[in-house]
Amino acid sequence: MNPAGLAAGLREIDRAGLYRRRRAAERQGGCVLAVDGQPLVDFCSNDYLGLAADSRVVAALQRGAERYGVGSGASHLVCGHSPAHHALEEELAEFVGRQRALLFSTGYMANLGVIAALARAGLVVEDRLNHASLLDGAQLAGARLKRYAHADAAACSGRLAGSHEALVVTDGVFSMDGDLAPVAQLAAVAGAAGAWLMVDDAHGLGVLGPSGGGVLELAGLGQAEVPVLVGTLGKAFGTYGAFVAGSADLIEYLIQRARTYAYTTALPPALAAATRTSLALARAEGWRRERLTALVRRFRQGAGRLGLDLMESATPIQPLRIGANEPALAASRELYRQGLLVAAIRPPTVPAGGARLRVTLNALHSDEQVDCLLEALAGLAQTIP
Repeated sequence: MNPAGLAAGLREIDRAGLYRRRRAAERQGGCVLAVDGQPLVDFCSNDYLGLAADSRVVAALQRGAERYGVGSGASHLVCGHSPAHHALEEELAEFVGRQRALLFSTGYMANLGVIAALARAGLVVEDRLNHASLLDGAQLAGARLKRYAHADAAACSGRLAGSHEALVVTDGVFSMDGDLAPVAQLAAVAGAAGAWLMVDDAHGLGVLGPSGGGVLELAGLGQAEVPVLVGTLGKAFGTYGAFVAGSADLIEYLIQRARTYAYTTALPPALAAATRTSLALARAEGWRRERLTALVRRFRQGAGRLGLDLMESATPIQPLRIGANEPALAASRELYRQGLLVAAIRPPTVPAGGARLRVTLNALHSDEQVDCLLEALAGLAQTIP
């Protein structure tokens, strides 16, 4: 594409109501962000447990930087693998009940690396609403990609018919809808077909289940039923990075064959040290999950009284369906004017005609802040189709 084509492409994106603009945000305390200098109550981050700015996590990061420096200096396989990385991997494996875990720099890199290493030119079967990184992983691996109707295990089974070796891949919690994958049914379908099941539980770990073990804890599934588990550290755990957990052989194979692990600089060890603290807090402070459950209930009950078209979700992700792009943008702008930060989600992140306000709740939100959002949405109710 030439420079003129770039300019034309940008104009077309803008005309379609799909232009994205960055805004400088700075945390002011609790759930308040200063965005371009304006204080706003944050209802769009994925810091579900409120750990990103916890003083104990911050202190652990500072101590880690004093001990290890800022950067790791190399990939894990050269000289970038620190004692903090190693200890965190062991603690993550124990947390999710698996033999071993392996750190990646981002969730996107984890998914690309794992699918490319395991699928190669084979068959990958994925939920139609999977995260972009999961779909891209199959395509970049050169695999045969088949997609099944959202959360439909029977449709997944149909896609597997006749296959001798395949990888079934699903999100645990779908990030734009907030609903859960039918992981027990998918595990049964994959097992019957001799396929492996991979679950990316980025939005479930730390949040769901009595101990924060995510959708697999809720379903009572372990390593035998779900051989590949992916989790991220930048959501409920409030730091940065990702991990893959599974059998000792799986992790050793990924060390040898996952290109996004071998050929990138390791996560800063100070971040690994901070994550060890946030993981311990997420496990010990169950009140954070209890608080989230109460806030979800409060928000959904209030939205129901207002007649708002919330999608079905029992997670902190509470999407308000709008449909067209421009009304979603207008609603987001009006909430911004009232001191509330709620993202308007538009295609291609969601299907065409599926634009929405994506409300996310945080364990540190007050009842008053949630009620303020509901009051603002009530004022918008007449303008939301």
